[in-house]
Amino acid sequence: MSDPTLADDLELAHRLADAADAVSRARFRSTDLVVTTKPDMTPVSDADRAAEEAIRSLLAAERPGDSILGEEFGTEGESSRQWIIDPIDGTSNFVRGVPVWATLIGLAIDGVPVLGVVSAPALGNRWWGSTGAGAWVRDAASPEGRRMRVSQVSELSDASISYNSIQQWDWHGRLEQLVALSRAVWRTRAYGDMWSYMMVAEGLIDVAGEFDLQPYDMAALVPIIEEAGGVFTSADGEAGPWHGSALATNGLLHEAVLGLIARR
Repeated sequence: MSDPTLADDLELAHRLADAADAVSRARFRSTDLVVTTKPDMTPVSDADRAAEEAIRSLLAAERPGDSILGEEFGTEGESSRQWIIDPIDGTSNFVRGVPVWATLIGLAIDGVPVLGVVSAPALGNRWWGSTGAGAWVRDAASPEGRRMRVSQVSELSDASISYNSIQQWDWHGRLEQLVALSRAVWRTRAYGDMWSYMMVAEGLIDVAGEFDLQPYDMAALVPIIEEAGGVFTSADGEAGPWHGSALATNGLLHEAVLGLIARR
């Protein structure tokens, strides 16, 4: 296809997610799942690799000129149109049989994420968004999909946040900042992985943040959060998924949160 529209790309992204879901759903809670440890000491399963291979195969057929950045097989191509893939975000949950995991499919053009699909088949949810077309979720309550909007909570004292992991904040020297944030808000939880960010997009919580991330952990999340009316930056306020950390909020609380956690 020459000069695909963003709508064309979104339709393809859904088909990429379908292909990955077919792989991951079949391997989830399988008794013969093969799990190894990567050099960075994180787990990887045969399902991670097979799901990414399925996505890459379809991209090779449908968008041969585009480049790819994937967690399991790295970078391929040099196009300014780059598909950014995490075949199973939440592998630790996946291998333990916890249903909080998803395939993340993002498209960045000239380094700007413009499209994201987050597909969580074990939860029965799929979230997506693209620039100018809104953010949407399909789940058991809305099988045809419904549009998402972030919350309108404007005071930290009323906010519900998800911080993902105390250890990550501690390892990155931000434990005191996390404690300060926890004292300022109404409620703290660690829902974890992609789910926290999709809950921000749905307006169920107001803030999500964490450290020790790669672009493939974040690229698909950015358009969804932004199209739902929220703001996505690093923990220090830098735009995009390129800085190793994430802070997603409903927008109304973003500067207040940065004031407590950012190093400026």
